[in-house]
Amino acid sequence: MMKIVLIGATGTIGKAVANALEQHELIQVGYKGGDYQVNIESRDSISALFDQIGEVDAIVSTAGAVAFSPVKDLTYDQFKLSLDNKLMGQLNLFQIGQKYVREGGSITLSSGVLAQHPMEGGAAVSLVNAALDSFAKAAAFELGDSLRVNTVSPHFVKETMEAMGMDSTGGISAADTAKAYKHAVSSKETGQAFDVASYL
Repeated sequence: MMKIVLIGATGTIGKAVANALEQHELIQVGYKGGDYQVNIESRDSISALFDQIGEVDAIVSTAGAVAFSPVKDLTYDQFKLSLDNKLMGQLNLFQIGQKYVREGGSITLSSGVLAQHPMEGGAAVSLVNAALDSFAKAAAFELGDSLRVNTVSPHFVKETMEAMGMDSTGGISAADTAKAYKHAVSSKETGQAFDVASYL
């Protein structure tokens, strides 16, 4: 059994990941709900969280807000939201959280399929996702087995698509998405961007 802190535990994917990891000692963290609360844009908030939690075997993040807009219409504030929250927020988790992960443990961040497969309105999202994938690969290259660093790359989640009134035929359920996170935590792989479609 591992001690795992799950950031973003109250979201659609986060709840499914919590179910997938229920055999472990799981600390569920949300922005407003969960066992603890954190603002990933605030380094003080993250430091306070880990000071309370202490050492862990793994950190899993399913957190991060991004802005969708046609590239010609993307505003500075929309870019800044995506960069400050999903990118820098998760890098904050890595930078502060790594000090609390036991030797040989892991940090799993969330990127997304738009890094490889762009869509209209998703330029800011593609930017952030690709940056996270590249960071994990580079960090793993330096850290080796001392700390595994991976990303999970979700597709559009069926439940989210349905809530938005979209056709969810091409979506992947949150429960199926969670399988990739479980693999990231339990495997010995590092520097990978795990595509959730590979775990269906």
